[in-house]
Amino acid sequence: MLPSTDTALLRRIATEQSANRVPSLVAAVVRDGELVWSGARGWVTDGEAPGSAPDNDTQYRLGSITKSLVAALVMRLRDEGRLHLNDPLDKHLPGTSFGSSTIGQLLSHTGGLTAESPGSWWERSPGSDWAALEASLTPETIKNRPGSRFHYSNVGYGVLGELIARHRGMSWLDALRQEVLTPLGMSRTTPHPEGRHAEGWAVHPFADVLLPEPAPDAGAMAPAGQLWSTVNDLARWTSFVGGHTGGVLNPDTVAEMHAVATVDDADAWTSGYGLGLQVVRYNGRRLAGHSGSMPGFLACTLVDENSSTGALALANTTSGAAIMSLTMDLIRIADEQEPKLPEQWRPAEVDKGLLTLTGLWHWGPTPYHLRLIPGGLLDLSPVGTGRASRFRPTGEDEWVGLDGYYAGETLRVGRAADGTPTHLDLATFIFTRTPYDPGAPIPGGVDEAGWR
Repeated sequence: MLPSTDTALLRRIATEQSANRVPSLVAAVVRDGELVWSGARGWVTDGEAPGSAPDNDTQYRLGSITKSLVAALVMRLRDEGRLHLNDPLDKHLPGTSFGSSTIGQLLSHTGGLTAESPGSWWERSPGSDWAALEASLTPETIKNRPGSRFHYSNVGYGVLGELIARHRGMSWLDALRQEVLTPLGMSRTTPHPEGRHAEGWAVHPFADVLLPEPAPDAGAMAPAGQLWSTVNDLARWTSFVGGHTGGVLNPDTVAEMHAVATVDDADAWTSGYGLGLQVVRYNGRRLAGHSGSMPGFLACTLVDENSSTGALALANTTSGAAIMSLTMDLIRIADEQEPKLPEQWRPAEVDKGLLTLTGLWHWGPTPYHLRLIPGGLLDLSPVGTGRASRFRPTGEDEWVGLDGYYAGETLRVGRAADGTPTHLDLATFIFTRTPYDPGAPIPGGVDEAGWR
């Protein structure tokens, strides 16, 4: 990035590190799938080089960002047809006291489960195995009616980790390595620190002294926050959330993970949750990603869906740093200092057989335009106000809605004997080339006297 942008970004993380007394802080900006800026402040003590500055290969604990990687594994199972998000947990993990909660509800923290596992605080305690965790989850650990409200549940992701293990015949962590980390080149993302890493600290609230924080293995709760990673690896994950999925998931599936399933401040709607991803609104922007905290560490990764600019930040402090605000500010600074230029238009390869579908259609008297858009998709949008959606092909003359009112609905093309498109049937709504074309199957028919 430009020197002026570099200075503005560095000043922002320097202010955060100094003002909030953070032992060390690393951060980065990604754009269009590439790491374009990184910076660091403070020092780390890892037993190898005491008092040295962190860099892009220094490991920090991710905390709950782990959940978004676990969610990607669940979505892979869904895309393979091994499960459905509306399946009750009991169908795949029978015998729990909360088997009526669906997989989708567990992903979006609406399953009604308790926030923390029973017993001592799991983040600072050695974890137990799945059998012990399951035995502790009595009916009393169901705190809300499933689906009734957002209630963040670390326990829910411990459960999803076991779900993955049952389907894959290996630990959730081994599945993660094989299916996500290795394909994305995230070789420095591990369950425990390896090589150069930052030690986690608590900073005394009234004096400039530090206390080391423990980092035990969380056992069955590990899917809720166990992983460690680096700037380089987390930049790859940030790019993944931004749609550069490297074949691990279809971009449409990642977009589905972005969609808000619930909000945790209903009146204000500044923060919500999709399928394993937090979604926030900030200064007119819509950002998706995840924050994380464990004793001794804070972390955050977010990406702007519109500008494709993302940012991440990692700190080795239990509290103090405004890690999400910092990450949002880095995105804002990057886009304000260097606004992204629109892609240059150029002709594209399209299925010429689809050209006959394009142009003007009418739903009743309302005109719509049907366009071919990149990715082999259709865009159906009203000429004025109304319902717009994109569609992807699912078969010959059959398409499925990706967003808007028609998300998940099927669009079928009706043709004359000579193959000419005559109408579109979209969830029983009939679109015709002219308003209320009497030659098309208009529900309720068309008055024989016609327009008057």
